[in-house]
Amino acid sequence: MRRRHRHRLLRPLVAFAAVTGIFATATPSADSTPLEGTSAASATTTVFYYTKTKNWPATYLHYAPDGGSWTTAPGVRMETACTDWVKETVDLGSAAGLQATFSNGSGTWDNNGGTNYALGTGTVTVKDGVVAHSDPCADTGTGTGNQATVYYSTATSGWSTANLHYAPTGGSWTTVPGVGMESACTGWWKRTVDLGTATTLQAAFNNGNGVWDNNNGGDYALGSGTTTVKDRTVTAGAADPCAAQAPDTQAPTTPTGVTASATGTSVVVSWKPATDDTAVTKYQLTRTGGTEGTVVTDVGSTVWSDTGLAEKTTYTYTVKAVDAAGNTSPASSAAPVTTGEKAPAPAAGTPLGTDPRKDPIYFVLTARFYDGDTSNDRGGSQDVTSGNAANNDPMFRGDFKGLVGKLDYIKALGFSAVWITPVVLNRSDYDYHGYHGYDFYKVDPRLESAGASYQDLINAAHAKGMKIYQDVVYNHSSRWGAKGLFTPTVYGVRDTQWSWYYDEKNAGFDYDGLTVEPKSGKSYYNGDLWSTSEPSGNTCLNWGKPTGGKSPEGYTLYNCQWPSPTSGMFPKAYYHQCWIGNWEGEDSRSCWLHEDLADFNTENATVQNYLIGAYDKYIDMGVDGFRVDTAVHIPRVTWNRRFLPAIHDRVTQRFGADAAKNFFVFGEVGAFVNDKWNRGSVNHSAQFFTWKERKEYSADDEKAAIEQYDYEEQLGTGNQPTSANAFLNGNSYHTPDRSQFSGMNIIDMRMHMNFGDAQNAYNNGKDSDDSVNDATYNVVYVDSHDYGPNKSSTRYSGGTDAWAENMALMWTFRGIPTLYYGSEIEFQKGKQIDCGPTCPLAGTGRAYYGDHLAGGVTASDFGTVASASGEVATTLAQPLVKHLQRLNRIRRAIPALQSGQYSTDGITGSMAFKRRYTSGSTDSFALVTVTGGATYTGIPNGTYTDAVTGDVKTVSGGTLSVAAPGKGNLRVYVLNGPGKIGADGPYLK
Repeated sequence: MRRRHRHRLLRPLVAFAAVTGIFATATPSADSTPLEGTSAASATTTVFYYTKTKNWPATYLHYAPDGGSWTTAPGVRMETACTDWVKETVDLGSAAGLQATFSNGSGTWDNNGGTNYALGTGTVTVKDGVVAHSDPCADTGTGTGNQATVYYSTATSGWSTANLHYAPTGGSWTTVPGVGMESACTGWWKRTVDLGTATTLQAAFNNGNGVWDNNNGGDYALGSGTTTVKDRTVTAGAADPCAAQAPDTQAPTTPTGVTASATGTSVVVSWKPATDDTAVTKYQLTRTGGTEGTVVTDVGSTVWSDTGLAEKTTYTYTVKAVDAAGNTSPASSAAPVTTGEKAPAPAAGTPLGTDPRKDPIYFVLTARFYDGDTSNDRGGSQDVTSGNAANNDPMFRGDFKGLVGKLDYIKALGFSAVWITPVVLNRSDYDYHGYHGYDFYKVDPRLESAGASYQDLINAAHAKGMKIYQDVVYNHSSRWGAKGLFTPTVYGVRDTQWSWYYDEKNAGFDYDGLTVEPKSGKSYYNGDLWSTSEPSGNTCLNWGKPTGGKSPEGYTLYNCQWPSPTSGMFPKAYYHQCWIGNWEGEDSRSCWLHEDLADFNTENATVQNYLIGAYDKYIDMGVDGFRVDTAVHIPRVTWNRRFLPAIHDRVTQRFGADAAKNFFVFGEVGAFVNDKWNRGSVNHSAQFFTWKERKEYSADDEKAAIEQYDYEEQLGTGNQPTSANAFLNGNSYHTPDRSQFSGMNIIDMRMHMNFGDAQNAYNNGKDSDDSVNDATYNVVYVDSHDYGPNKSSTRYSGGTDAWAENMALMWTFRGIPTLYYGSEIEFQKGKQIDCGPTCPLAGTGRAYYGDHLAGGVTASDFGTVASASGEVATTLAQPLVKHLQRLNRIRRAIPALQSGQYSTDGITGSMAFKRRYTSGSTDSFALVTVTGGATYTGIPNGTYTDAVTGDVKTVSGGTLSVAAPGKGNLRVYVLNGPGKIGADGPYLK
């Protein structure tokens, strides 16, 4: 390693990092230049330094050739080179480069933020912290022959400088890296070059630091006159892209397809997106009618939920589109609607609105957690064949009443957020889990009871200081479609073979999953789903004709008898028309995952409005966040354009900007590999979804999805954005840069997949953190309702000591610790998580947990039991429960463990790190080691107290050493800390 020369008394300036462009893997073609660039054998380096932003009266170069000695400070005075530039030629001898700093000769220095500049050979420029390779004073094209003026766009690549490497036709190439281009306007660089008698030239571009755009190896063919090159598109005879733009006077098109539908005294208004020559930035929705008069509301999406209206009153809605210049379209056609009777108003819910990193998460399958009301239990059509009936264990068993009754159990464990499975009305043969949504606007009655509605659950949790995170599904509906959008009709016949399967129709009956249909005596009624007559508008081929095949029972099978994406049964506008083939390919975003999961065409505005309107309802109820199911199967551009802004806007409108900032959205991006990028596909990697788009795509969402996929896959893993938001700067916390955050956080799939061993999970987790917008918001768990570590199909069974070690890591490392219900007692360890209706639920990882919760429990605080009796008291006495309770109390007392950035610099030890969080009067600094011993160097001096043992260490020389605490144990030394937190237990001692 090179030894860096530093000046003790010098104040380091802000460092500017060179930006790696989007063409990082491209190099000049073989015909244009050698790959190595300037020869390392050059004996001199001419250093150019940009002076305009410094306004120094003189500039000095203080340097040391590699392996040589530094000049005497302040160095050698540089000479004027041309306007805004000074230069100095350095004799390197046999060295291959030099270390350098610059000063004004009077104590003011530019030392690259304290790290010095590492410069090579040849011609080198240093401009505002950016090192490049070109002569800024070279001829700018003043000859008498033909000339070419070239504009090059770096808006997409983000390059901070640009060079033009060229050869006039018939002439020689410039010396690598070419001639420096000058800044013309934001995102554009310009250079005029002499061509002599030639009228064309070959060209390539680079950022001066080895990153090239050579038109994918073919170089660019440019002509004389003015040419622009943007995103590999060449425009000859182009207008000056930096000329003053004519004002935008063109209004957007008039919105069409405006519809308004009423439910009680609430109205949902939706419309098709308008278009504009630049972009539509908002809509103005005007409501007339009632006693309120005319009301105008600005809306950011193409759906609006209007609530609190008068009963039995006609309202009329029109919509205008507005662009960034304020141009407004004509009003749309009017959409009238009449409200109904006012429904009983639930208690108003308001999200708690605090930093989600403060709240460890307990994840429950509501239907399998605790049964508070047996009257809403339902076994479904597979109750007997699954074996559940023999166990007296209906699939829909737990409910909101049971969850409300056991919130104190969850609080006693120390959790302040509860993630629940989807609440919308489901419809399939085995839908207790909630992921087969049918009516997205209705809460499943099998979960609710009198006095224990979903609203009651939210309110009860908030009263205890606990959050509710609702699992939501945007990717798919049940195979029976989505009520209110499209529901397919299948061919069915109640003949001697099929009468057992197809319920007799009851025209007055509406399926809700709970109510027993009187003719069939069943709640899983399907009489509304089939027909012997071909439905109006049918597109399913060979409707009702025998397929030639037989069922396992020997019954005749007919075409269009079962929902399928390829039969033509679903409209292309609303649903995708294919089966998934490649889980890491584009078709995973635009095909069905399974026959029970009818894949929404989420790029369709009507589908978007249906889903946005539905989830607005739950936002209005006061939920605190959304866990997003199958997030990877919807293009990021669709999330960023439609769904995430709609969530943010709705929370802002209802509860304010602070609530919107802390409304926690975390997505499931199923990447089941043990590397940073999911098989090299950026579009299918979890961290990809935490970022905004970095370029514009077609206005049409379907085209945009393909364009985005192709664009990002071509850029590859080496050209994705990076972030320092999770990392300390030395020992210092810094304000995170969230400007490019998409609005979606992620489940940490990489740690999840590697949690067979805590050390492995830790190593893998931190390896990905620089590519996540802010990994301190990652949701971290060991296993779930889907998988165990390493894509295991069984619940984690690594042993109690391993569980304790995993928990010690999760509760102190960056991210939000999350526990799948029952893991606190190793519930169903080693059992198959899911086997569908082919085996009883009691033998799976989704077994009913209520038997372990029988009795009473009251929590006096998070992680503290006031009283407990019955079986739940036994549950709360288990060793991992005691471990969890204390971990939660420690984490809650130390802000650095909740929201802090981390670093491993200067630390020896396997799972050892330091964390700090600074905000206002809070400054929390903690040193953590999990399992093994550790030594921390370069830390602030002061008094450190271990939150586990109470041990006090005074640091005066910047070093602290900790002995190994052992597996399942840890040490958390806090600067000026609160002391020992809680009592010793089976692991923390």
